[in-house]
Amino acid sequence: MSLFPEDIQSAAQTIIRDFTSAGLLISTAESCTGGLISGALTEISGSSAVVDRGFVTYTNTAKIELLGVQEATLLGFGAVSEETARQMVHGALFRSRADIAIAVTGIAGPGGGSAEKPVGLVHLAAKSRSGALLHRKMLYGDIGRSEVRLATVRTALEMVRSLLTH
Repeated sequence: MSLFPEDIQSAAQTIIRDFTSAGLLISTAESCTGGLISGALTEISGSSAVVDRGFVTYTNTAKIELLGVQEATLLGFGAVSEETARQMVHGALFRSRADIAIAVTGIAGPGGGSAEKPVGLVHLAAKSRSGALLHRKMLYGDIGRSEVRLATVRTALEMVRSLLTH
């Protein structure tokens, strides 16, 4: 029995299998998911060959200290922004041994949203050492905190898989 729904477990198994075959490592930088992406990956047997490390950076201070996100970025664009997600993924990649990193920052709710940044807004960024960079702005809607977080995990795993094929 897995802690995660079958589709997430299946995606994580595929990543662990493909990264193991390719000899690649992954790191994560998570805010709104609080470690769920790393959790999904490490739920799979053999993940220690693939998962280098995960950064759970819930506060702005943690994003600055652990990932090197610029304070000016946080002040100018906010924690939930494309700019912050891009700096988070860069920090996760280059402050680890990973070949590919994924970063997420968003508003899971039920509170914390605004007209400009509603509940369910999540920015995701994936980056490889070869220079490939993906960004997605997701508007999941006010579907519930757990649902936003799981939807983010699904999107993150999909982005990681697509970077592997680049």
